[in-house]
Amino acid sequence: MANESEVVRFFKSMKAVFWGFLGVRKASGQDEDMASLTFVHVIIAGVVGVVIFMTTLLLIVKAVLAK
Repeated sequence: MANESEVVRFFKSMKAVFWGFLGVRKASGQDEDMASLTFVHVIIAGVVGVVIFMTTLLLIVKAVLAK
């Protein structure tokens, strides 16, 4: 895993955060993530995930209220 680029590792963090938001994660997948992901990538991916989630909710609310 040492030869993986930072971009690939960040997208693995995004995937782990996405599954965490959904609440479905196998224990083996979580153990693999803990061994291979960096703390900084997970924090940044979490912030990006929250921003995407909140933006999506705001767009849905605006679309419903506009009708």
